[in-house]
Amino acid sequence: MNTIQVKNMSYLVKDYMSSDVVTIDVGAFALAASKLMAEKGIGYVIVMEKARPTGIVTERDLVMKVMATEKDSSRVKVSEIMSSPARATVKDAIKIMAKHRIRRVVVIRDNAIYGVFTTRDLTRNFSKYEDRVTRDLINVQALYGDYVELGF
Repeated sequence: MNTIQVKNMSYLVKDYMSSDVVTIDVGAFALAASKLMAEKGIGYVIVMEKARPTGIVTERDLVMKVMATEKDSSRVKVSEIMSSPARATVKDAIKIMAKHRIRRVVVIRDNAIYGVFTTRDLTRNFSKYEDRVTRDLINVQALYGDYVELGF
């Protein structure tokens, strides 16, 4: 039997992410970021510099990099504790999130914030993602027969 390598089954983060974003200026302090998160009922803010996204500050950043180190949140800038954004497929994003033990990645398109992909987005959209993978596998099987080696 012939073996077919299937490589173009890309599932992009943009198809599963949240698009509502809250931002803060790169020069703001951690205290302002925490107040903004509390006010909006969210666990992260996107850090902006000259209208361009430069990073993300999360609840975990505030706890691990400010509170646990006993720094003064009114003197620590968000630029000191932020993480950099990532561009990825869903598979890549999940690997990054698992490796770095993070729950959110910023999605950038043309140097602008396109959205945020979170573990909550993944769980909320998992059945949609699973359905799409299943349909793609069925289509591959219809085209190439019963035995196909997938190149994931």
